[in-house]
Amino acid sequence: MAAGQGRSAHRGRRSAPDQREQIIEAAYSCVSRYGMAKTTVEDAAREAGVSRATVYRYFPGGREELLAAAISWEQMRFFARLYDEVHDAGSLEELMERGITFAHRAIKGHEVLQRVLETEPGLLLPKLTVDQGRMVALVGSFLTHYLERHGVVGDIDAGFASEFLARMVLSYISSPGRYDLEDPVQVADLVRAELLAGILRAVAT
Repeated sequence: MAAGQGRSAHRGRRSAPDQREQIIEAAYSCVSRYGMAKTTVEDAAREAGVSRATVYRYFPGGREELLAAAISWEQMRFFARLYDEVHDAGSLEELMERGITFAHRAIKGHEVLQRVLETEPGLLLPKLTVDQGRMVALVGSFLTHYLERHGVVGDIDAGFASEFLARMVLSYISSPGRYDLEDPVQVADLVRAELLAGILRAVAT
């Protein structure tokens, strides 16, 4: 009991941003354990070692707002790992090939995501759809900098080109169609023949 009280007291001294993230991480842990449908505010509060009132102070929208925050938190962790994987690429082709390969493997190997997609797709997919604009913006903002730095888009606006590429990349990662994203040769063909070729045709028009 004393040890538990010590942990609670330590948690209580956290700053507001730290405590908010602690609650989000706790909610994600509950989703991984119970699934989305069965995760409650009470579960997250218990996991985080805080009261229900504390959870509602940070997430006045309750369970739905908390689950949305947990999904966004995990997405941001994914994008941080993606950045670490691709930021030192020497060319746009290499950047996209490495990024697509990493993203495909990370998503395929994400046990919590795959389990929720299999058992509760109706709960998760709408939340991912809501976040799609933010994901496009994140990928696009990085590509814009890269396109401007390497000057590969000619007269076309780099922001337009990067948004196009971001949407196409995210689409192929989720639905690769005829491409085997485990095969580096096919990933290279996708990038060069489909994705960047679209940009090049737009430039030539």
